[in-house]
Formats: sequence, C-alpha cells, structure tokens
Amino acid sequence: MKIIEINLKEKYEFLAEGDRNPTLTCYLPYNLAEMGRSEEKRPCMVVCPGGGYARCSEREEEPIALKFLNWGFNVFVLRYSCAPHRYPTQLREVAAAFEEVYANAEKWHCDTTKIGIIGFSAGGHLSAHYSNAYNCGVVREVFPDSKKPNFTVLCYPVISADETFTHKGSLQNLLGTYPQGDDVAKYSCDKMVSFDTPPTFIWHTTEDQVVPVKNSLVYATALADNKVPFSLRIYPYGVHGLSTVDHLTLDDDRLDSKTLLANAWLDDLKAWMDKTI
Repeated sequence: MKIIEINLKEKYEFLAEGDRNPTLTCYLPYNLAEMGRSEEKRPCMVVCPGGGYARCSEREEEPIALKFLNWGFNVFVLRYSCAPHRYPTQLREVAAAFEEVYANAEKWHCDTTKIGIIGFSAGGHLSAHYSNAYNCGVVREVFPDSKKPNFTVLCYPVISADETFTHKGSLQNLLGTYPQGDDVAKYSCDKMVSFDTPPTFIWHTTEDQVVPVKNSLVYATALADNKVPFSLRIYPYGVHGLSTVDHLTLDDDRLDSKTLLANAWLDDLKAWMDKTI
C-alpha cells in the first residue's frame, strides 16, 4: 500500500490564508497484478473526522481508514482547518480533497462513480453540508467545477443549528458566534436537503447526550420528504464519539456489552453500500 500526504495549501494557495494547513492523507492499496487486477478501479471514501470544529479526532481518522481499506476502498482522510478558522474554509477544503481524487483518478485507480464522504459528529455536519452545498457560491468561486459525492455516510452527526438540540460549541467554532435568526436555517443541514442530495446512511445512539439523536432524525425526515434514498440506524446504547465501537478506538470503561450493540453500524453500512453504490 502507498500512503501519500498532501499539503493542500501547496497546490491551492488560497487554502493557506491565516496559517491554515489542511492535509489529505491518501491510503492507496496496490492492485494485485498476479490476480489480473492491475487495472481494477476502487471505490473511494473521503473521511471527515469529528472534534467540534476545534480539532480533528485521531480516533476517527486512521481507524476508519483501516475499515474501508479492508473493504477494498481507496481512502482519503481530510484534516480540515478548525477554530479559529471559520466558514467557508472547511467546505472549500472538502472540495479540494475531491479535486485531488478526481485529478489523480487514473493513476490511483479511483472509480469516480463511487466516491463517498463519511463524517463524524462535527465532521458529519461538514459532510452533510458539503453533500448539499458542493455547488454553492462560496465553493464555486474557487472551484468552478466542484464535485458532488456519490453517497454520504453520517455518524452521530451535528445537523441542526436549532439551539434546543444542536451542539452549540461546533457551530460557535465554525462561525465565531452562535447563529441567530435566518442563519439558524442557513447552517442547518436538514434545511438544505433537496432531490439532489446523495443517497445517505446515518447512524446514532439514543444515549448520546453531546449531540442528541434528534439531529439524525430531522435529517432522515428531510431525506424522506425529498425522496432521497437513505438508511437510518439508531442503536439504543452508547455515548457520543464511538467511532469503530471496538478496542481500537474505545477504552474498556466505555466498551460494555450494551455499547457493543452499536458495533453493528459497520456491518449495516457495508450491507447498505453493497446494494447502493
């Protein structure tokens, strides 16, 4: 396997403003020529870790990449800019990640009909935001041909800016202040959903007290209202930030027998992707 680290600011100078340093780590398995697979193209996944737009969580970076590598994907982990860097910086960095995948698709054996995005917590907000606003003005002014994900995976995502059930810290870190008035809808991903939204897999736990499960429920409702294919999995137990729900990303005190039920999200997602992408 080849691992390539790309400093996005070196290719896209405007992404370096204000000492930003977004990076894209590319995990690229070798095709097995001896098995006649030298020209095989792989599905791809762009990974947006969580961290409340204050940081990028390591537990939702390489451990997630390892899961998708095992399923035959090329994987691209985006360490996007966090506070004090504000919107629309993060959307533009996701667009840059997609530009890199498309630009190198032939060399990296990428199937450009099967490029998804997965996001966790605040990274879920970023993934949902980009999935619905990949062609918005603030993205298209720097990436005129910005690319749409073919499918989206949202893991305990921050979705809404409604103060009654959002994660306020994420929105404050993204914007510098908590949105008011019309801006509440502007930054609520469920309000952005349309018939153009990619097919989506969502999972959450009912015990999540950091990002309430209602975030996933309102997004699923918006997908249903717009007839967008989706799958929603709500598991009964487990706190926020479960990642792979195994010993790779959780300590023993967080990985009890009830929480382990949520480990099913990986098998559920794999089954959904096998039928959807």
